[in-house]
Amino acid sequence: MTKSFESRFRDAGIDRKTASEVPDTPQTRSPAYRLAFADEDFMCRSELRPVRLQLELLKFEMLMDEMDIDSTIVMFGGARIPSPANKDTARTKTLADLSRFYEEARRFAFAMTERSKESNMRENVVVTGGGPGVMEAGNLGAHEAGGRSIGLNIVLPHEQAPNAYVTPELAFNFHYFAIRKMHFLMRAAAICVFPGGFGTLDELFETLTLIQTGRMDRIPVLLFGREFWDGIVNWEALSEAGTISAEDLDLFKFVETAEEALEVIDTWNFADKRDGLPDR
Repeated sequence: MTKSFESRFRDAGIDRKTASEVPDTPQTRSPAYRLAFADEDFMCRSELRPVRLQLELLKFEMLMDEMDIDSTIVMFGGARIPSPANKDTARTKTLADLSRFYEEARRFAFAMTERSKESNMRENVVVTGGGPGVMEAGNLGAHEAGGRSIGLNIVLPHEQAPNAYVTPELAFNFHYFAIRKMHFLMRAAAICVFPGGFGTLDELFETLTLIQTGRMDRIPVLLFGREFWDGIVNWEALSEAGTISAEDLDLFKFVETAEEALEVIDTWNFADKRDGLPDR
């Protein structure tokens, strides 16, 4: 039988191991002698940025395909929002009051994961940023439901590790914010946005911009906590000023509870799409 193209040539992993076992000489200690793909210093050079971007795009896509995950439910939200049990340690009274959304996030993720299990965890898998706060609540709810969930961490100046409830084989880490945000949206069947800070706002407005401009199909975008969001963004002022169209305010809906969010997703008119195609 003819060998496949992949097996015709020597495996790169084997050569990497072989190269690490060569005699120690001035020549083999030289950085120039390192295999290019195994040379971390070389891979981190500024000229290799396009390669690193491609690697971050490919790694997540390939592993998601291997895990047979077809669609996700995205949960954005603040890392500083405490659980109800820890609200007394919150740095502000507002954060303590917002702790109820930790519980709503947990309950929503639990219910959605119960549904996801009906598809053998191929559809509607919960994905968060993998950190604390609302993100932890989302992964916790999926864990309590006996399902798997995804965490997309990113390297930050301060130490951060994935929360304990992310499924280990679905715990990812990124260098580029842009690639990370792209992966959040590429398989998204719905976007749920809980109160948060700059990062949450960035994720929300990039999502709305892509839908508004037809760069991705319209999907449910749910904002938990109308009082919070109305206090942060004067939506009507944007419409009245003409900087957005009145119909752009229909791109998202406000919800307060996990049950309300599930109902909105279930009754969403998925036939209502913009003219554009997903930006793949």
